[in-house]
Amino acid sequence: MELLSVLLATDVTGYGIAALAAGVAALGAGVGIGQIGNGAMQAMARQPEAINDLRANMILMAALVEGAAFFAMVIGLLVIFTI
Repeated sequence: MELLSVLLATDVTGYGIAALAAGVAALGAGVGIGQIGNGAMQAMARQPEAINDLRANMILMAALVEGAAFFAMVIGLLVIFTI
């Protein structure tokens, strides 16, 4: 119980919240890229002649998901360094 009161008495909680937000963003990006890969593999199995188009779209969507995760990480870092 003493550790909890010490942590709450200091300004560490803002760092923890920012770290949690960055972690959730990374988790969401991982799940999103996994879903993109799953959908692309299923589509490639159904239509092998469209592999090149599907691959290009898959890479584009994965980059967009990673971009959103990167922005969430930057916002978390901004929260950490502005507290």
